[in-house]
Amino acid sequence: MKAFGSYNPLTLFLYFLSVILISAFLQNPVLTVSALCGAILFSAALSRRRERLSDIAFYIPLFLLVTVTNPLFSHNGQTPLFFLNGNAVTLEALFYGVGLAVAVCGVMLWCKCFGKIMTADKTLYLFGRTLPKISVVISCAMRFIPLFKRRLKKVSRAQKAMGLYSSKGIVDRVRGACRVFVSMIAWSLESSMQTAMSMKARGSGLSGRTRFSLFRFYPRDGFLLAATVCLVGLSVVSSALGAVDFYYYPKVSQIPLSPLSVAVYIAFAALSLIPFAVEIKEAIVWKYSVSKI
Repeated sequence: MKAFGSYNPLTLFLYFLSVILISAFLQNPVLTVSALCGAILFSAALSRRRERLSDIAFYIPLFLLVTVTNPLFSHNGQTPLFFLNGNAVTLEALFYGVGLAVAVCGVMLWCKCFGKIMTADKTLYLFGRTLPKISVVISCAMRFIPLFKRRLKKVSRAQKAMGLYSSKGIVDRVRGACRVFVSMIAWSLESSMQTAMSMKARGSGLSGRTRFSLFRFYPRDGFLLAATVCLVGLSVVSSALGAVDFYYYPKVSQIPLSPLSVAVYIAFAALSLIPFAVEIKEAIVWKYSVSKI
């Protein structure tokens, strides 16, 4: 399901940029938890079961690692829990590790969703006129990683079918890995040359070329863009006024609960859940349509 990806690329780019920046630079735990929950739900809606299990196996150890590492290296805070090698492990450092882990996992998940939604053609649509060369490089780089992984599987399977991994020794595995690596390098170079020749034959980079795009700006794009702009403005103003300020050092502060801060929490939580709500709505409509056939 990628119903959220049907929005205009400009709207999508500003949305992801806003959510990622707010969750990365504002330390308020309510905002970071909201961003993480929205990212988890949206990533689960975009992924298959096998990929979800892989994400769980990656992000849970990462969360624990960041949580535990911070109090071991940072000894700031006024509430020592215990001493390790003469250094105090403080409660504030532990809380900061938890908050940092939530922010890191949330940002990484949102970036993963961004990579799935913002395809190469959308990147060209956004930056093709203003930064044509950079947009081509970015789109090629975004396409290279999944293409490289697919080709790697094909070459590895072909090598196994030829019996090159028959031995279980380490030397045989290293030789097989080197063969796969050499094949991938040759394949990538050949593909890049073919792409460059094709682009040159089609007149890429020449002045006066017209551009065609299937993307249009619809009213729903305007609603999402307006909501994003309002949230960013509300968050910036609230942060400037100190309405959502939260500190871990030297002592953990209380979560702000003023009317303005509560309004920011509700607005940001709603914005973080918009992609998941769009995917769920599309799934329900699809199942209902199928049931009527």
